[in-house]
Amino acid sequence: MYIESVPNRNSPPCVLLRESFRQSGKVRKRTLANLTRWPPDLIEGLRRLLRGGRVVEELPDFEIIRSLPHGHVAATLGALRKVGLDKLIAPRRSRQRDWVVAMIVARVIDPRSKLATARGLSGETAFTSLGEVLGISDAHADDLYAAMDWLLSRQERIEEALGKRHLCEGTLVLYDVTSTYFEGRSCPLAQLGHSRDGKKDKLQIVIGLLCDVEGRPVAVEVFEGNVGDPATLASQVRKIRQRFGLRRVVLVGDRGMITEARIREDLQGIEGLDWITALRAPAIQRDLAEITSPMYPNQRLVVCRNPLLAEQRRRKRQELLAATEKQLAKIAAAVGRHSRPLRGADKIGLRVGKLLDRFKVGKHFRIEITDTSFGCARDERKIAAEAALDGFYVVRSSLPKGTLQPAQLVGAYKGLSKAERAFRSLKTVDLHLRPIHHHLSDRVRGHVLLCMLAYYVQWHMRQAWAPILFDDDDPAAGAALRESPVAAAKRSPGAERKAARKRTQQDEPVHSFQTLLADLATIAKNRIQANLPGAEPFEKITRPTALQQRALSLLGLPS
Repeated sequence: MYIESVPNRNSPPCVLLRESFRQSGKVRKRTLANLTRWPPDLIEGLRRLLRGGRVVEELPDFEIIRSLPHGHVAATLGALRKVGLDKLIAPRRSRQRDWVVAMIVARVIDPRSKLATARGLSGETAFTSLGEVLGISDAHADDLYAAMDWLLSRQERIEEALGKRHLCEGTLVLYDVTSTYFEGRSCPLAQLGHSRDGKKDKLQIVIGLLCDVEGRPVAVEVFEGNVGDPATLASQVRKIRQRFGLRRVVLVGDRGMITEARIREDLQGIEGLDWITALRAPAIQRDLAEITSPMYPNQRLVVCRNPLLAEQRRRKRQELLAATEKQLAKIAAAVGRHSRPLRGADKIGLRVGKLLDRFKVGKHFRIEITDTSFGCARDERKIAAEAALDGFYVVRSSLPKGTLQPAQLVGAYKGLSKAERAFRSLKTVDLHLRPIHHHLSDRVRGHVLLCMLAYYVQWHMRQAWAPILFDDDDPAAGAALRESPVAAAKRSPGAERKAARKRTQQDEPVHSFQTLLADLATIAKNRIQANLPGAEPFEKITRPTALQQRALSLLGLPS
């Protein structure tokens, strides 16, 4: 039996209860009752019964027996799959690949230790739906460590695939280096070195990152903590030329990396390899307005002056000089006091050396030390000579004229800020690469590789979400407002409006990346139990808000 609605031309449809039967080999139907005058809810109830439903005298109670934050997992995992990173890690799905994907997603949405990540995946202690979605709710910390080792063995293959995807002949490649401090003392990679984190007393590692011209990470390498920036350059050249197979490429690095020695020993004479960097301040001569110099034959020099940078350096120098003088006065007082004076040229020199090493302006003081006296004064001539160069820097390149205009050379060098932005996200803002607690060198390398892949996913998410983030979604409009490439970067008018109103053009609230993830996390995966005999639990996803739907659609994901 079934219910059929028969339309009437000028009247409401006729609702009939009918059944089908076979007669003389043909299917026929007959009407059993006219239900037109029945209430619509009664008709609908009968229709459900005829389809196999059950009669319930009272609506059952429902109980949510588990609720896991899900929306941020769906967004990040969906973005990872959308850019094909899972297949780039390994073409076929496996337990190892699922564990690696889980660690990458977890690093984006809620960076924690591997032990805490394993607890978050476990069915008993899960705090997101990630373990359930990937089917790895039985994962343990040892599984994640093993997956890191498995991932590290595939690093070259992954980086070569990224290089093939994002680098091409003649492209710009950004290279920058950072350091990060280390917890513990048993890892061979961890050494004392120049700390960019202000942790002089802690061991550290050095990290080199290759990015494409847009700032997408392509390859990462970990060095011992006492390796200087220039010493990391040769391996990057080999990587670009041999592993990525690029014959023509322009390497962009800062002045502390692409030094005169590195140019001479690692870059010069390699056909098809050009570079863009800047001159160190002491190497800038009086002919600042010139773009050619016999000191740098066959190189292009573009002199730039940034007034804001000049004022910043002048102010900082005066602050450091004043702080140094204050502390030197204390040493002079200790030498000249009557009670237990500081004596001995070696002891006085040790105190002075520690102080000058702290503030880094010792070259601007004239120091006189004897066993019983100490004197100091500013060297105004040297201070004035350095001040004359405030705000000046020289971009230098091996590229011949006709390839890039001077403004384009400066813009390419300033593009290193995209690699620096990657380090900020990796180390502090989003992914929290540091502090590092692993003891084995390969585990440290695996951890850094995981963080780089997490940034790769986050980079694409930020690009897609730019219209609803505080990020500038129209950087070209901002660039058009700059009077010159030397001037400070400007945000587009649209980005300024977003920042001022805290609303998008569609009058939606504007988020940061982290608060948008937190917003999406309110989309929960609920397991619900109906209080009926024999009823099985079922799952229901929270209905997304309009903004959450927009965020998912910007990623190209169903809401």
